[in-house]
Amino acid sequence: MPTHRTDWGSLLAGLLFLALGVAFVVRGSTSWDFEALWVLPVLALGLGIAGIVRTVSRQRERDGED
Repeated sequence: MPTHRTDWGSLLAGLLFLALGVAFVVRGSTSWDFEALWVLPVLALGLGIAGIVRTVSRQRERDGED
């Protein structure tokens, strides 16, 4: 079976969305309370970091590094 390169940007973005989804489920099923207003800045920061990771990994791939 051939191996594939890990897409770190997509992995990071997926983990961010998973964490936000879990936070909303926990919020709805327990008495833990948080402000939903923090979701947009955290989402923007996480997606920005994912974009930087993707750019750096693609640049390394172009340069022939592993």
